[in-house]
Amino acid sequence: MSDQILERVQDDTRIAMKAGERDRVGTLRMLASSLQQDEKEGEGDAVAVLQRERKKRIEAAEAFESGGRAEQAAAERAEAELIESYLPEQISDAELEEIVVAAIGSAGAESAKDMGKVIGAVMPQVKGRADGKRVSTMVRERLGS
Repeated sequence: MSDQILERVQDDTRIAMKAGERDRVGTLRMLASSLQQDEKEGEGDAVAVLQRERKKRIEAAEAFESGGRAEQAAAERAEAELIESYLPEQISDAELEEIVVAAIGSAGAESAKDMGKVIGAVMPQVKGRADGKRVSTMVRERLGS
């Protein structure tokens, strides 16, 4: 899957270059570089790289907004959206809730102290399709803490 994503990013980079889309080319080159670096290091988890890069952009956009730099924030958000287009489709709240409820039942979780067990059971099932923060929030709500 990692190779497929990298190939797609490289193909899209060529298309963007021909179309003269400088911002898009820059983002795609950075993304290709991150994917190649991750592959060299032996990780080879393209989805994790994409999520990490997307998260960086969102955090940067929030920082720019709090600093009153709306233009840079918009650019960072645009990059995050571009990166998002390469991620697998996100799991729906209803599906996530089903998985969380099942994990709570199988782990015998009753309080917030059991949150780690539940999240540990849920994350492998939703890898790449749900953000850890989203899972954590759902588990916390279900455990009533």
